[in-house]
Amino acid sequence: MTSHVTPTPLTPALYDYVLSVSLREPDVLRELRAETAKLPNGEMSIAPEQGPLLAFLIEVLGAKKVIELGTFTGTSTLWMARALPPGGRILACDVSPEYTSTAKRYWDKAGVADRIDLVLQPGLTTLDARLAAGEAGTFDLAFIDADKTNYDGYFERCLKLLRPGGIIAIDNTLWDGKVADPTVTDPDTVAIRNLNAKLFLEERVTLSFLPISDGLTLCRKRG
Repeated sequence: MTSHVTPTPLTPALYDYVLSVSLREPDVLRELRAETAKLPNGEMSIAPEQGPLLAFLIEVLGAKKVIELGTFTGTSTLWMARALPPGGRILACDVSPEYTSTAKRYWDKAGVADRIDLVLQPGLTTLDARLAAGEAGTFDLAFIDADKTNYDGYFERCLKLLRPGGIIAIDNTLWDGKVADPTVTDPDTVAIRNLNAKLFLEERVTLSFLPISDGLTLCRKRG
């Protein structure tokens, strides 16, 4: 199906404008973003406009329990941790001591380290442990931004861990446009393409696909 509505092209000048009127970025997050951008794979971090959206979702949901899959240098974690109400916690899942050491330094600097439980092991292992511990239906929000071939496994486990009305946010669902090119068949692209197709038909959630940055899909768990 082709839309007859032409989207406004997001030129570099227009993107700068969007950030200038929307990005209320504290100094500590600006510093973290600048340090992360110097890394060889700094593009793995969320886009600047995604942080406020994650914080917005936490406020709207009144979220107190959050799952994050893929912490990297902790930018998304920090945005969400700052938005949490008193007593709120983030389960941050990653496998890299190196990158998350940067994250911990900035969490300490921002005064939110006590809100974040960082677990360094494969994300599926962490999620399975939480399910085995009886935490199904107790989380409010999940943010998936980790290894793409496990996206479907992350989605299924997070859906079990979320309460009805909770939201799963899935990053990189446009995957630099490769999902729309059937000739691209590497494992990461195929995994995201298959998940996108699955979510379109998924009756357990209400779906919204946002074409911001590299694509952000929102799934609200139905009761």
